[in-house]
Amino acid sequence: MPGLNVESRFARGLTRRRFMGSSLAMAALAATGAAAGSVTGTQPAWALPELDHSSVVEVGGYFSQDWFLDSFLELSDDLSEATGNGKRLAIIWEQKGCPYCRETHMVNFSIPAVRDWISERFDIIQLDIWGAREVMDFDGQVMEERALARKSRVTFTPTIQFFSESGFSEVARMPGYFKPFHFLSMFEYVHEKAHTETDFQRYLQDKFSRLQARGEDAEVW
Repeated sequence: MPGLNVESRFARGLTRRRFMGSSLAMAALAATGAAAGSVTGTQPAWALPELDHSSVVEVGGYFSQDWFLDSFLELSDDLSEATGNGKRLAIIWEQKGCPYCRETHMVNFSIPAVRDWISERFDIIQLDIWGAREVMDFDGQVMEERALARKSRVTFTPTIQFFSESGFSEVARMPGYFKPFHFLSMFEYVHEKAHTETDFQRYLQDKFSRLQARGEDAEVW
Protein backbone atom coordinates (compact mmCIF):
# COMPACT_ATOMS: atom_id res chain seq x y z
CA MET A 1 0.00 0.00 0.00
CA PRO A 2 1.91 3.02 -1.23
CA GLY A 3 2.47 5.75 1.31
CA LEU A 4 1.83 3.55 4.33
CA ASN A 5 4.18 4.21 7.22
CA VAL A 6 5.96 0.89 7.57
CA GLU A 7 7.27 1.43 11.07
CA SER A 8 3.81 2.25 12.36
CA ARG A 9 2.64 -1.17 11.22
CA PHE A 10 5.15 -2.99 13.38
CA ALA A 11 5.60 -0.77 16.45
CA ARG A 12 3.91 -2.06 19.62
CA GLY A 13 0.77 -0.49 20.96
CA LEU A 14 -0.21 1.36 17.81
CA THR A 15 -3.37 0.97 15.74
CA ARG A 16 -5.10 -2.29 15.04
CA ARG A 17 -4.27 -1.76 11.38
CA ARG A 18 -0.59 -2.54 11.86
CA PHE A 19 0.88 -5.82 10.73
CA MET A 20 3.18 -8.16 12.64
CA GLY A 21 4.90 -11.30 11.48
CA SER A 22 5.53 -14.54 13.39
CA SER A 23 7.12 -17.98 13.14
CA LEU A 24 8.80 -20.99 14.76
CA ALA A 25 9.34 -22.68 11.44
CA MET A 26 12.05 -25.20 12.17
CA ALA A 27 9.21 -27.70 12.59
CA ALA A 28 7.89 -26.61 9.22
CA LEU A 29 10.92 -28.10 7.50
CA ALA A 30 9.99 -31.58 8.65
CA ALA A 31 6.28 -30.98 8.11
CA THR A 32 6.59 -30.10 4.42
CA GLY A 33 9.86 -31.49 3.11
CA ALA A 34 11.04 -27.91 2.84
CA ALA A 35 13.22 -26.25 0.27
CA ALA A 36 16.58 -27.62 -0.75
CA GLY A 37 18.21 -24.23 -0.39
CA SER A 38 17.76 -20.82 1.16
CA VAL A 39 18.12 -17.26 -0.02
CA THR A 40 20.50 -16.80 2.87
CA GLY A 41 22.38 -20.07 2.35
CA THR A 42 23.48 -22.28 -0.51
CA GLN A 43 22.10 -22.06 -4.02
CA PRO A 44 19.06 -24.36 -4.24
CA ALA A 45 19.26 -27.38 -6.49
CA TRP A 46 16.05 -26.31 -8.23
CA ALA A 47 16.16 -23.28 -10.49
CA LEU A 48 14.19 -20.27 -9.26
CA PRO A 49 12.69 -17.67 -11.55
CA GLU A 50 14.04 -14.16 -11.14
CA LEU A 51 12.98 -12.78 -7.76
CA ASP A 52 11.43 -9.37 -7.21
CA HIS A 53 11.58 -8.10 -3.61
CA SER A 54 9.78 -4.82 -4.27
CA SER A 55 6.69 -5.86 -2.30
CA VAL A 56 8.61 -7.10 0.75
CA VAL A 57 8.37 -5.04 3.94
CA GLU A 58 10.95 -5.71 6.67
CA VAL A 59 11.22 -3.97 10.01
CA GLY A 60 13.13 -5.29 13.01
CA GLY A 61 13.03 -8.97 12.10
CA TYR A 62 9.44 -8.97 10.87
CA PHE A 63 8.65 -9.58 7.20
CA SER A 64 5.43 -8.69 5.41
CA GLN A 65 3.99 -7.78 2.00
CA ASP A 66 2.79 -4.31 1.10
CA TRP A 67 -0.37 -5.82 -0.44
CA PHE A 68 -1.48 -7.80 2.61
CA LEU A 69 -4.87 -6.80 3.98
CA ASP A 70 -4.78 -3.69 6.18
CA SER A 71 -7.26 -5.15 8.65
CA PHE A 72 -9.12 -3.90 11.72
CA LEU A 73 -8.80 -7.57 12.83
CA GLU A 74 -12.54 -8.18 12.85
CA LEU A 75 -12.43 -11.43 10.93
CA SER A 76 -16.09 -11.76 9.96
CA ASP A 77 -15.95 -8.28 8.38
CA ASP A 78 -12.75 -9.20 6.54
CA LEU A 79 -14.38 -12.39 5.26
CA SER A 80 -17.45 -10.49 4.05
CA GLU A 81 -15.28 -7.92 2.29
CA ALA A 82 -13.12 -10.58 0.62
CA THR A 83 -16.15 -12.55 -0.54
CA GLY A 84 -17.80 -9.38 -1.84
CA ASN A 85 -14.69 -8.67 -3.90
CA GLY A 86 -14.63 -12.19 -5.33
CA LYS A 87 -11.63 -13.23 -3.23
CA ARG A 88 -10.89 -15.90 -0.65
CA LEU A 89 -9.64 -15.10 2.85
CA ALA A 90 -6.48 -16.52 4.41
CA ILE A 91 -4.56 -15.89 7.62
CA ILE A 92 -0.77 -16.27 7.67
CA TRP A 93 0.77 -16.82 11.09
CA GLU A 94 4.37 -15.73 11.54
CA GLN A 95 6.77 -14.47 14.19
CA LYS A 96 9.87 -12.35 14.54
CA GLY A 97 13.11 -13.99 13.50
CA CYS A 98 11.50 -16.99 11.80
CA PRO A 99 13.83 -18.16 9.00
CA TYR A 100 11.11 -19.83 6.96
CA CYS A 101 8.79 -16.88 7.32
CA ARG A 102 11.59 -14.88 5.74
CA GLU A 103 11.90 -17.53 3.04
CA THR A 104 8.17 -17.26 2.33
CA HIS A 105 8.53 -13.53 1.66
CA MET A 106 11.97 -13.43 0.06
CA VAL A 107 11.36 -16.42 -2.22
CA ASN A 108 7.72 -17.49 -2.62
CA PHE A 109 6.07 -14.06 -2.57
CA SER A 110 9.00 -12.62 -4.54
CA ILE A 111 8.25 -14.69 -7.63
CA PRO A 112 6.13 -12.18 -9.57
CA ALA A 113 3.86 -14.77 -11.19
CA VAL A 114 3.15 -16.40 -7.82
CA ARG A 115 2.61 -13.12 -5.96
CA ASP A 116 0.40 -11.62 -8.67
CA TRP A 117 -1.78 -14.71 -9.00
CA ILE A 118 -2.33 -14.93 -5.23
CA SER A 119 -2.84 -11.20 -4.58
CA GLU A 120 -5.52 -11.02 -7.27
CA ARG A 121 -7.52 -13.86 -5.71
CA PHE A 122 -6.86 -13.75 -1.96
CA ASP A 123 -7.01 -11.30 0.90
CA ILE A 124 -4.33 -12.27 3.42
CA ILE A 125 -4.24 -11.18 7.05
CA GLN A 126 -0.91 -11.47 8.85
CA LEU A 127 -0.98 -12.41 12.54
CA ASP A 128 1.74 -12.98 15.13
CA ILE A 129 1.68 -16.31 16.93
CA TRP A 130 2.95 -14.51 20.07
CA GLY A 131 1.17 -11.20 19.41
CA ALA A 132 -0.96 -9.20 21.84
CA ARG A 133 -3.19 -7.32 19.40
CA GLU A 134 -6.90 -7.89 19.91
CA VAL A 135 -8.64 -9.91 17.22
CA MET A 136 -12.38 -10.49 16.90
CA ASP A 137 -12.79 -14.08 15.81
CA PHE A 138 -15.51 -15.18 13.40
CA ASP A 139 -17.76 -16.11 16.32
CA GLY A 140 -17.48 -12.61 17.83
CA GLN A 141 -15.00 -13.57 20.55
CA VAL A 142 -12.31 -10.95 21.17
CA MET A 143 -8.90 -12.22 22.20
CA GLU A 144 -5.20 -11.58 21.72
CA GLU A 145 -3.45 -13.02 18.68
CA ARG A 146 -1.59 -15.58 20.82
CA ALA A 147 -4.87 -16.77 22.32
CA LEU A 148 -6.41 -17.11 18.86
CA ALA A 149 -3.33 -19.07 17.76
CA ARG A 150 -3.90 -21.52 20.64
CA LYS A 151 -7.63 -21.72 19.86
CA SER A 152 -6.83 -22.42 16.22
CA ARG A 153 -4.15 -25.00 17.16
CA VAL A 154 -1.46 -23.06 15.34
CA THR A 155 1.76 -24.28 16.91
CA PHE A 156 4.50 -23.26 14.48
CA THR A 157 5.16 -20.80 11.72
CA PRO A 158 4.62 -20.05 8.95
CA THR A 159 1.12 -21.52 9.01
CA ILE A 160 -1.57 -20.41 6.56
CA GLN A 161 -5.25 -20.99 7.25
CA PHE A 162 -7.77 -20.82 4.40
CA PHE A 163 -11.44 -20.11 5.07
CA SER A 164 -14.71 -20.86 3.32
CA GLU A 165 -16.56 -18.15 1.43
CA SER A 166 -20.00 -18.69 2.92
CA GLY A 167 -19.14 -19.71 6.47
CA PHE A 168 -16.38 -19.36 8.99
CA SER A 169 -14.91 -22.84 8.70
CA GLU A 170 -11.28 -23.54 7.86
CA VAL A 171 -11.19 -25.45 4.58
CA ALA A 172 -7.43 -26.01 4.26
CA ARG A 173 -4.18 -25.35 6.10
CA MET A 174 -0.58 -24.95 4.97
CA PRO A 175 1.32 -26.30 7.98
CA GLY A 176 4.77 -24.84 7.50
CA TYR A 177 7.01 -23.72 4.66
CA PHE A 178 6.16 -25.10 1.21
CA LYS A 179 8.42 -24.79 -1.80
CA PRO A 180 7.04 -22.31 -4.38
CA PHE A 181 5.44 -24.91 -6.66
CA HIS A 182 3.60 -26.56 -3.78
CA PHE A 183 2.89 -23.16 -2.22
CA LEU A 184 1.11 -21.84 -5.31
CA SER A 185 -0.62 -25.19 -5.79
CA MET A 186 -2.18 -24.95 -2.32
CA PHE A 187 -3.65 -21.54 -3.18
CA GLU A 188 -4.93 -22.99 -6.48
CA TYR A 189 -6.40 -25.93 -4.58
CA VAL A 190 -8.45 -23.58 -2.40
CA HIS A 191 -9.36 -21.16 -5.20
CA GLU A 192 -10.65 -24.00 -7.38
CA LYS A 193 -12.57 -25.41 -4.37
CA ALA A 194 -10.85 -28.72 -4.99
CA HIS A 195 -10.83 -29.19 -1.20
CA THR A 196 -14.51 -30.16 -1.52
CA GLU A 197 -13.59 -33.14 -3.69
CA THR A 198 -10.13 -34.41 -2.78
CA ASP A 199 -7.17 -34.02 -0.46
CA PHE A 200 -4.20 -31.86 -1.33
CA GLN A 201 -1.81 -34.76 -1.97
CA ARG A 202 -4.15 -36.24 -4.56
CA TYR A 203 -4.65 -32.78 -6.09
CA LEU A 204 -0.87 -32.43 -6.50
CA GLN A 205 -0.54 -35.90 -8.03
CA ASP A 206 -3.30 -35.08 -10.52
CA LYS A 207 -1.61 -31.78 -11.37
CA PHE A 208 1.69 -33.56 -12.06
CA SER A 209 -0.14 -36.11 -14.23
CA ARG A 210 -1.76 -33.36 -16.32
CA LEU A 211 1.60 -31.68 -16.85
CA GLN A 212 3.22 -34.95 -17.89
CA ALA A 213 0.35 -35.69 -20.29
CA ARG A 214 1.05 -32.37 -21.99
CA GLY A 215 4.75 -33.13 -22.13
CA GLU A 216 5.56 -30.37 -19.65
CA ASP A 217 8.01 -30.54 -16.77
CA ALA A 218 6.75 -29.38 -13.40
CA GLU A 219 8.69 -26.35 -12.24
CA VAL A 220 9.31 -27.66 -8.73
CA TRP A 221 11.53 -24.73 -7.77
